Amino acid sequence: MDDALQQAPLFSALDEDDAEALRATMIEVALSKGEILFAEGEPGDRLYVILDGKVKLGQTSADGREALGAVLGPGEMFGELSLFDPGPRAATATALTDARVIGLGNDQLTPLLNGRPEVAATLLQALARRLRRTNEAMADLVFSDVPGRVAKALMELGEKFGTLTTEGLMVTHDMTQEELAQLVGASRETVNKALADFAQRGWIRLESRQVLVTDIERLGRRAR
Repeated sequence: MDDALQQAPLFSALDEDDAEALRATMIEVALSKGEILFAEGEPGDRLYVILDGKVKLGQTSADGREALGAVLGPGEMFGELSLFDPGPRAATATALTDARVIGLGNDQLTPLLNGRPEVAATLLQALARRLRRTNEAMADLVFSDVPGRVAKALMELGEKFGTLTTEGLMVTHDMTQEELAQLVGASRETVNKALADFAQRGWIRLESRQVLVTDIERLGRRAR
């Protein structure tokens, strides 16, 4: 089985045979960079797990402004709310890079939950963690300044996508500056100013769709 699937909350409560049986019922989808998997407002009844690549979840306001709720990578799950409460999608899922995802529909999940309460408990824990992160993000918007939010975003992206090198932590986020601004809920100009300040202080080095964090300790302190 794919390593990414073994990390996913849906599979962590299953033994190897049951996990393989469930994997066989799921539908794999290949996405090209920029391709939309599902759009905000569309009916949804399927969750997805990322096998490889990155997917961004975004929302658009009535006046056309965009916000990113999350950037997800291998082993992460999304779209699960539609399984427990079928209805319009709350966000648009777009491939940030070429990606492969695997989907599970409501009709497949319901028998599993009925027979395996530990799977339901694991999914509820995943939903609780998602809600906690959403609450933290809302608090950050109220109580944290933009540089603090940028530092926190870089640290969180580093935990997911970072690779330690001799020079520091290389964070390959694959986002444009506009997308990074949408992720922290600020204007591109303000985010660019914060990044330039971090670079001037010697905490980071900016590269194309990457950031090399050269002083993890100081950037981490600024994120708090």
